[in-house]
Amino acid sequence: MGKIKITLLSLLLVSAMAEAQMPATDTECDFRSHTSVGMDWKITKGLHLDAGYELRTAGNFSRIERHQLNTGLEYSPVKHLDIGAGYYFIGHYDSEKNFKPRHRGYFDVTGSYKFGAWKLSLRERVQLTHYSYEFNAFQQTPNLVELKSKLKLAYKGFAHLEPYIFAELRNCFNAPSFNADYNEATGRYTNYEFTGYSDAYINRLRGALGVEWNINRHHEIDFRLVADWCRDKAIDTNAEGTKLKSYTWEKAFNASLSIGYCFSL
Repeated sequence: MGKIKITLLSLLLVSAMAEAQMPATDTECDFRSHTSVGMDWKITKGLHLDAGYELRTAGNFSRIERHQLNTGLEYSPVKHLDIGAGYYFIGHYDSEKNFKPRHRGYFDVTGSYKFGAWKLSLRERVQLTHYSYEFNAFQQTPNLVELKSKLKLAYKGFAHLEPYIFAELRNCFNAPSFNADYNEATGRYTNYEFTGYSDAYINRLRGALGVEWNINRHHEIDFRLVADWCRDKAIDTNAEGTKLKSYTWEKAFNASLSIGYCFSL
């Protein structure tokens, strides 16, 4: 446990030092919504199939940000342990309403512990996102690998309501990397060299407060308020990858209201 804490602190320290050395844009603030419908089918004891659709808005509810379809399997080999895998199709729209589809696969492991009416769980999810549209590969990774660590605490002492809180940390492992010299007097980069996809840093911290309403064994509604603190390294190069124009942190704070319905078989 001590080694894990030291590693996490080291990652945060390195990330903070890198941020201090880079210029940053103003933090963008946005209020969004997530609305979803899903299905959970118990195939056999310990094995579940799920599928769903989600609609997300952005720009303070002014535009559709994405349509999302997903399907996955979850298996419980032993008590207090779940293993899952699945796929997402993400129909994403940027702020200029350009359609930018993505494909995402994931694998996760969740461990849980119950004490009294409380349940504490930790989910570790590895996901790979493929961006299936044209872009500058010196600025963006074609296949982004990330790790999402989610710690959740839920209270199960009520008959039909289950309030919960969670925090989630997201790490990217293969962002574009490069070498370049920066001239503070001119504010320009020289001797730029693309070195591949090896940059790793924490790019999002998410917190949420919610409640699950189990109407009966077939119907469930989930309400939650979500806050996202996001930051990404924005690289601007020419199309040939021979000149670095700018290198900044893009920061955003997004608050979301999420409502989801699930039908269980």
